[in-house]
Amino acid sequence: MRNAEWGMRNQQGKTIKILPVVVLSVLVVMSALSACSKAKQAPPRVAPVLVETADRKNVPLQLKAIGNVEAYNTVAVKSQVSGEISEVFFREGQDVRVGTLLFRIDPRPFESVLRQAESALARDRAQARNAAEESKRYEQLSQKGFVSRQEYDRARTNADALNAVVQVDEAAVENARLQLEYTAIMSPITGRTGAITVQKGNVVKANDISLVTINQVAPVYVTFSMPEQDLAAIRKYKSTGELHVEAVLSPGAKPISGTLTFLDNKVNTATGTILLKATFPNQDHALWPGQFVDVVLTLTTEKDRVVVPSPAIQTGQQGQFLFVVKEDMTAEMRPVTVVRTFDRWAVIDKGVQPGETVVTDGQIRIAPGAKVEIKNAEQETEKGKGNHGGTETQRKTKENERTQAVTGK
Repeated sequence: MRNAEWGMRNQQGKTIKILPVVVLSVLVVMSALSACSKAKQAPPRVAPVLVETADRKNVPLQLKAIGNVEAYNTVAVKSQVSGEISEVFFREGQDVRVGTLLFRIDPRPFESVLRQAESALARDRAQARNAAEESKRYEQLSQKGFVSRQEYDRARTNADALNAVVQVDEAAVENARLQLEYTAIMSPITGRTGAITVQKGNVVKANDISLVTINQVAPVYVTFSMPEQDLAAIRKYKSTGELHVEAVLSPGAKPISGTLTFLDNKVNTATGTILLKATFPNQDHALWPGQFVDVVLTLTTEKDRVVVPSPAIQTGQQGQFLFVVKEDMTAEMRPVTVVRTFDRWAVIDKGVQPGETVVTDGQIRIAPGAKVEIKNAEQETEKGKGNHGGTETQRKTKENERTQAVTGK
């Protein structure tokens, strides 16, 4: 009986000791739940972003490729006669014009041959004149019956043969004079000389080795290839007029203008490309044969296309999209169809209208429906000019920036 009473008291004592602990735990849990509720009810965070406005622009339709500069004309200068090079009249790398004297082959052997040919011509002409006079005399004697017809025919044949010999001699003189002219090697084109391969004092053979190579670099060609998928568009726009081509030597360099002048008559079956050539005036010699350049072929200019800055375009699981800032300063996610890009612009087929504000930086910090704060000063200035002072949100932003600046000082 006493043991039972003591057990009941012991249980009551434990109950009295445990009760305050339970009450304290309940209070802690309620406090935590209250704090969580307050945290959930806290206002959402405003994400700072950079924005720009969608616009309408005239956008060129362009194709890009890597091109190679080629000389407009290339000539390997060779000697047409054999002999010793007696003089060189130019420097390597010098610009020359048509008819400029480049080399001289020792002319003395050819002068001697010419004098011999002229002497032979003079001799045979004298003999031909004498044979002609003799033929006339035999003709008169034959008519009077003093000589036979056979003797007259022999005299006339001799005169005709000597006339033929004179013609041969005249041809020999002309050939000797031509060979003498070949000793002076002239530039056949206007261009720039390369390295001299045979120096003064060397003996060369006719039509053997190249003495120097001359490249015509004004104008100049730029050759490049385009995929056969673009052939139809190139032919379509080329039929309407000249196509403008630009060559860029290096990133950021000023483009050099030319025109498309050649479209190959077949597609390369090994590469699936079509060869094209553009002609550039190149009066300043900015383009150099063998040089690689970036080529931009402009097919046409599309009018009033909707464009947004390329950084505004994002890619997700459902395709490309961007964020549009609405009037209540919330972000709306819009799926868009991007046709192509030009410079820093993306050409939009559908999804955005001109004048809408799109986010160009800070997309990672926002979600659909989230509040945003425009941070780029240029955008605020443009909106302020359009709204006579800007919206209330913009004025508050400016006041906050001034306060931060004063505090920072």
